Amino acid sequence: MSLEKYHGVIPAFYACYDDNNEVSPERCRKLARHLVNKGVKGLYVGGSSGECIYLEKEERMATLEAVMAEIKGECTVIAHVGCNNTHESMQLAAHAESLGVDAIASIPPIYFHLPEYSIAQYWNDISSAAPHTDFVIYNIPQLAGVALTPSLFTEMRKNPQVIGVKNSSMPTQDIDTFVRIGGENCVVFNGPDEQFVSGRAIGAAGGIGGTYGAMPELFLKMDALVREGRYKEAEPIQHEVNAIISELCACKGNMYAVIKGVLKINEGLELGSVRKPLTGLQDGDWPKVEIAAKHIKEAIAKYC
Repeated sequence: MSLEKYHGVIPAFYACYDDNNEVSPERCRKLARHLVNKGVKGLYVGGSSGECIYLEKEERMATLEAVMAEIKGECTVIAHVGCNNTHESMQLAAHAESLGVDAIASIPPIYFHLPEYSIAQYWNDISSAAPHTDFVIYNIPQLAGVALTPSLFTEMRKNPQVIGVKNSSMPTQDIDTFVRIGGENCVVFNGPDEQFVSGRAIGAAGGIGGTYGAMPELFLKMDALVREGRYKEAEPIQHEVNAIISELCACKGNMYAVIKGVLKINEGLELGSVRKPLTGLQDGDWPKVEIAAKHIKEAIAKYC
């Protein structure tokens, strides 16, 4: 089984709202087209960057439908379908398969700290609702409160649909662990954007990240250099990216509200704000958004 379609830069897709803060299929299509035209490998729809836990099931379906209507067949699409209950997660999984996505993904159940056998059952139930679609485990313990352990991953690899891990834990060692356990026909994605180069160096075959969409050119350049083994040339770009990420996180408004402001300045994209309880841009934030947007433009001109 070839997993090449998962190798490379896969931006995490942002929630796109209209002026009334309702999901906008039109704006979803515009963002999808913009990113695909930049040359990314694929899109990760409905995850953390898509504000998934604050959207209704129907809104998540509408977002994915808009994306697939715009770019189906042009790039890889991974749909995050995890909810905090199995029933709706399975509905989202079946819906994603009906649209022809390449893979579905899911966080573990959050809030209650469930035993590993319950988490495995949750993921296997979701997978069973999309029996012809690859499944990616989303490991983000700092937010989910539950970590993917070697024993749980070993158990999940018994499911032939489980082809990889989106690893957003901070230790790069976790990537190495999952690569070794997964073996052949398994792909591990680097999650933390700040360690794109180091994550790739230790074995990640691709990356899925929340800031890729704000500056895809920089991540595509790092990806190209990594593929050629030119890590020392990729290193200063990673340092520049990390400085930009610090700027994106320097406002009172949530980082995704800042990114949407950056995309409005640099790309002319209107994506709305963020869904409460996330905080939108506040008084005094806009000058910082402009600084980040300018920094991105300068970095692209310098390295790309």
